[in-house]
Order: sequence, then C-alpha cells, then structure tokens
Amino acid sequence: MQKVTLIPGDGIGPEVTEAAVKTIEAAGVDIEWDRQKAGIMAEKEQGTPLPREVLDSLRKNSIGLKGPLTTPIGSGFRSVNVALRQKLDLYVNLRPVKTFPGPVGDYEDVDLVVFRENTEGLYAGVEHKVGADAAESIKIITKKASRRIARAAFEYAEKENRDRVSIVHKANIMKLSDGLFLETCQEVADEFPDVGVDDCIVDNLCMQLVQNPEDYDVMVMPNLYGDLVSDLCAGLAGGLGVTPGANLGDEIAVFEAVHGSAPDIAGRGIANPIALMLSGVLMLKHLGEEEAAVRLETAIRELINESEVLTPDLGGEAGTDEIADAVVEKL
Repeated sequence: MQKVTLIPGDGIGPEVTEAAVKTIEAAGVDIEWDRQKAGIMAEKEQGTPLPREVLDSLRKNSIGLKGPLTTPIGSGFRSVNVALRQKLDLYVNLRPVKTFPGPVGDYEDVDLVVFRENTEGLYAGVEHKVGADAAESIKIITKKASRRIARAAFEYAEKENRDRVSIVHKANIMKLSDGLFLETCQEVADEFPDVGVDDCIVDNLCMQLVQNPEDYDVMVMPNLYGDLVSDLCAGLAGGLGVTPGANLGDEIAVFEAVHGSAPDIAGRGIANPIALMLSGVLMLKHLGEEEAAVRLETAIRELINESEVLTPDLGGEAGTDEIADAVVEKL
C-alpha cells in the first residue's frame, strides 16, 4: 500500500479533493491517505499556514496530492505554495496542457508541456521597502537551478519522444540574469543531441502561442515566466479547470490543481474537480501505476467528449459530486 500526503486546501479545495480521491481509488490503486491541514484553516488553528507536520508528512511519504490554497493579496502570510516548493526543494513545476475532444476550449490538437523553475527568480521572496514610496524585489538566477530545470526538461523530452525544447527568456533586456539562464540551458542541450532546441523571447512566445500553439512542444523557463505562460497555455485547452500540475524534486513530488481556491463558490458543490483528477493521473504515473493512470485519464476524456455531465465553468449544469460519480461509473 502506498501512503500519500493529502492536503485538501482552502475554499473549494476539500470538495475537489474528495472527488479526486474517489476517482483515484476507483481506478484500483490501494492508497492510504495521510490527511494534513495547510492554508487558512491551519493559520486559524495553529497560527501558521504551513505547519511542521505537513512538511514532515511529505518528507516521510515522498508524495502528496494537494488542493488549492489561498494566498492573501498584498498582505497576510506569504504563499504556502511557494513555501512548500522552497522548503522541500521542489524545483520543477510541470504543467502538461492538452486539448480535449468535445466542447472544451477553442483550439484543437494543443499538446504542450511547460517546465517552470520553481525555487528562485522573482519568486525567491527577496524584497524590501526603499523609503516610504518605493519597493524593490530582487531577481535571483543561479547556474545550479538553471541547469537542473533544463536537465529535467530535456530528460522528459527524450523519455517521452518529444521533438523539441524551447528555452524561454528575456535575455535581450536582462542580459545577466536571463542571459545566464539561456546560456546554462544551451549547455545542457548539448548533452541531448537527439532533442531539438531553440530559444524564444517570452513576450513573443506569448503571441506565437495564441496564434500557432502547434509550433511548440516542451518549454523551459524561469519562475515568473512559467507562472504566466502556463496559465496562457491552460487557456488554450479550456482553462485551469482542466489543467493538471506537479511540483517535483529529487526525493519528493507534490501533485496539485493549479487553479485558485475560488472562495466565492466554496460549499456550493459546483466546483470543477477535473484538474485535480488529472493531477491524480500524473501522480499515478509517478507511482508506476501506468494502467490505472491510463484508465482514469481515458474515463475523464470520455466524460468531456460526451459533454453531458459538465460543471458550469465548462458550460454544463452538473455538480462536483456528479462529475466524480460519472468518472467512477466509467471506470
């Protein structure tokens, strides 16, 4: 039996998490869930949004499934998501984006994979006030972090028989920081002669993705660009409600829905659980449960293609539990 840390999260988190758990178990995998609280509820009960027990559980189990966590805007505690990635050295943020047959999204045949460096850049949290009327954030790019995210992207491309890795940067303006990232990624690319490589300036990439997403394959980029570009890619495939995500380190992996906690619809039973279910598919593949992963993904894709049972964000009228029950029935 595999033990997995389960973090339900905030807002709609508990609802979509229970739906995902139900479908993962129905896929036939024997999992013991180690439930842990983080986020707003943990802050209220324990005085910290990221209790030590959560980190201890993930270190012990080496794998976790996480619902969305709320990050206060402009004040309050720092992002728990960022803290988890930094404290556990989950340096890879992996976001595969693939269109579904059926009514979801305006594009066809999108098949993209974003590798986002997860531990530094502008999200390193090094910022301070400069007098009363200014603030300064420091962008940190290191050769070590750039090398390992690049290697993760090229190893993935080689393993999954992907054609090309695009290195995304803004080295025309930030010649030292983004220049170091670009240079280091190109050095790693030389170790993978069978994988194609090019580089793209991030603002031009965004335009090209909207116009011709089929021209891209695997993309690797610094932290902030990855946050923005991965959401853009999600929009091509129908939105964050159908986009899975994973945070990977050398020893620990945390799989998550990349959407927010949506407190405005929490408790109403209409939240879309598909993103977290698909994150569960990634988790099952990571665990070596390939057959169960394929069965679960196929059931989800069939459900969307039939377009009879969909949540309101996808144009339907079904609730969270109805989606879970429909996927379980297909399994």
